Amino acid sequence: MTPLLEARGLVRHFPVGSGRRRGVLHAVDGVDLVIGRGESVGLVGESGCGKSTLARLLGRLIEPTAGALRFCGADIGGVSLRRFVRSPERVRIQMVFQDPTESLNPHFRVFDAVADPARRLLGLRDAREIEARVRRALERVGLTGDLVARYPHQLSGGQKARVGIARAIVVEPELLILDEPTSALDVSVQAVILRLLADLRDRLGMSYLFVSHDLEVVRLLCERVVVMYLGKVIETGPTAALFAKPRHPYTRSLLAAVPDPTRRGPPPARLRGSPASPIDPDPNRCRFENRCPLAAPICATRAPELAAVGAEHLAACHFAEPAPVQRET
Repeated sequence: MTPLLEARGLVRHFPVGSGRRRGVLHAVDGVDLVIGRGESVGLVGESGCGKSTLARLLGRLIEPTAGALRFCGADIGGVSLRRFVRSPERVRIQMVFQDPTESLNPHFRVFDAVADPARRLLGLRDAREIEARVRRALERVGLTGDLVARYPHQLSGGQKARVGIARAIVVEPELLILDEPTSALDVSVQAVILRLLADLRDRLGMSYLFVSHDLEVVRLLCERVVVMYLGKVIETGPTAALFAKPRHPYTRSLLAAVPDPTRRGPPPARLRGSPASPIDPDPNRCRFENRCPLAAPICATRAPELAAVGAEHLAACHFAEPAPVQRET
């Protein structure tokens, strides 16, 4: 089956500094990622690892420096942003942003905020058709009544989050990219929004790329997990397998940091040091080497590649266990 979205060798570099201090920040550096139809993929990693930049590349909000990006087999990475805005694929890929307050136009009432994509992307002009589509999207996220006439400052955080989701699904996309959509909300509201997202995916059959630093949320919502560190994918695999037996030491440290009231014994050891600089990194050095408890001389001279360590499970570590060889009987 043709993947819904496929990225190969995706790169985004940003020039920084000037003169002799000029360098290149490697925000996303050679990422491969595939999202299937109806699949929910979690993208995790600490702040600054490149998650949001990758999400914006996949949503075609910024241009890649290099690499290929295909949607339903069509090349969308080679299409300029100006042309992509008018292409059919623009409608089929939508994004829900991290801060619902900052992402809503303060001068738009709820109805107009949701109607705007229908007018711009679908070219709808008939008032009755627009109203029917907007009302349907708002009902799907649980917003009805006089809320449609309110401005963003008259809404609660949870209500603004629902408006952001309604605005994304009003054009009925096939892929929804969610960039930490609940991180700015109270814990009780987060649970409600997460249940809503799970319900919408079941009802509408959308694929999700769920960007988050909350591993428990990813475990509940996603079938597959992609772990990033300093612009690189360092582990990816089915959620159950990755949580049960993480193969990369960085993934193990992330999972060990998740609060667990049933955990016995001493608290897990915390990572020492800070991430290396993403500016002009050494291509021959593992980017986790300076913090890794397993670091050896080879890690400083040869960067590991993603390799199979299980069924559909890959890790980029010289000391990850290899996948067992299947012998013929």
